[in-house]
Amino acid sequence: MKPLLINGEWVTTSHGVENINPSDTSDVENTYAQAGIAETEAAIAAAIQAAPAWGLSGPQQRHDILHAAGCEILARKQELGMLLAREEGKILPEAIGEVNRAGQTLLFFAGEALRQQGDILASVRPGIGVEVTREPVGVVGIIAPWNFPIAIPAWKIAPALCFGNTVVFKPAELVPGCAWALVDILHRAGVPPGVLNLVTGPGPVVGQTMLDHPGVDAITFTGSQTTGERVAAASLPHLRKIQLEMGGKNPLVVLDDADLDVAVHAALDGAFFSTGQRCTASSRLIVTEGIHDRFVAALAEQVSALRVGNALDERSQIGPVVDAKQLQQDLDYIHVARQQGGVLRAGGERVQRQTDGFYLQPALITETHSDMRINREEVFGPVASVIRVADYDAALAAANDSVFGLSAGICTSSLKYASDFKRKSQAGMVMVNLPMAGVDYHVPFGGRKGSSYGSREQGRYAAEFYTTVKTAYTAP
Repeated sequence: MKPLLINGEWVTTSHGVENINPSDTSDVENTYAQAGIAETEAAIAAAIQAAPAWGLSGPQQRHDILHAAGCEILARKQELGMLLAREEGKILPEAIGEVNRAGQTLLFFAGEALRQQGDILASVRPGIGVEVTREPVGVVGIIAPWNFPIAIPAWKIAPALCFGNTVVFKPAELVPGCAWALVDILHRAGVPPGVLNLVTGPGPVVGQTMLDHPGVDAITFTGSQTTGERVAAASLPHLRKIQLEMGGKNPLVVLDDADLDVAVHAALDGAFFSTGQRCTASSRLIVTEGIHDRFVAALAEQVSALRVGNALDERSQIGPVVDAKQLQQDLDYIHVARQQGGVLRAGGERVQRQTDGFYLQPALITETHSDMRINREEVFGPVASVIRVADYDAALAAANDSVFGLSAGICTSSLKYASDFKRKSQAGMVMVNLPMAGVDYHVPFGGRKGSSYGSREQGRYAAEFYTTVKTAYTAP
């Protein structure tokens, strides 16, 4: 059984949970110790105790740890990619790509540890100097999702350590393997005791203990909107910093003047790759009248041809859904969409393969409109709906008609429409003639409205959440 990491020591508990392969439910990757209230409180206490010294540690020490860990992840990306594919269900090339992203993220923040900046200013009062610096927030609680089991923990843990914070990390229950591997790599890279603590276990126990504890100074969370709202409500009495990423219902607009091949590729990749289990997935395809029928026909043909199979099978283009609960949720949304008048143009059926897994042929649903449930709520699976509109103005209105605002895309050959969409889209990230899923590790990530709350993640913008600003005055 794989243990917890608390105060620099590996800790085994009396209860463990098996890590099951969604491509083959008879395959158990390993068993992982489950933390209770006592273990979680011990991890928080260790982080509190370690915070003062780590907050004053030198940038070279932080750089060296993150750099060593990043290099090891990149050197082991094939092995770790197989682990990721086995526990989460991404096909192997996507899994290796995610591991590569995690390694690059750690190396980026290794550099940021040496590039931390401040300002020296003259006061408006003669002879007085002013220094503006950034200091660590303190103890950061990290609650990560299952869909990117190594990349998202990496882009939360790396800046936390880079800027001198200590960490209590709770990974998603479905994907403890990549979390354990990442923490083990950082631990062996030299993270001091108490600076990084791993507590695997159920959200109502581990997560709630973190939320209730007054010693946790900040919490960064990625997951559902409902859970994010609970994180916010529980954090308010403690006046702690919070950073919430809560999903999306992302629109991809396809205009009459779009290159058909470019648009179909952007939709296919954005909506269905990674089994559609991405918060940036282009799940609403908003298509103008003049290109609608050609676009739908071409996309439906490619969706029907996608090869769904075992994540480790090199012939597979789409892996399984992550578990039985998510599979049933996807099927339920497809059923409701059809009941409300949607037409299932391609896929949407559970498929059987040589191994017992959670396989679903990606679904394309046409003849939908903006007030249908399929276009209001996040499905989080390989399911995309098409909304037919008259023109660009109607497409923009439909794109913004959502409580979410994470990402948005447009396919067009018109600079006028592309520029207008970038300016008027109510989303935190906009793509033009590109798949919407997938962003660079050195630029900010986040959205608006119900998708995000708090400072942006990734890149240099991460400093806004993981540090607090101090202004110091000095008289001669």
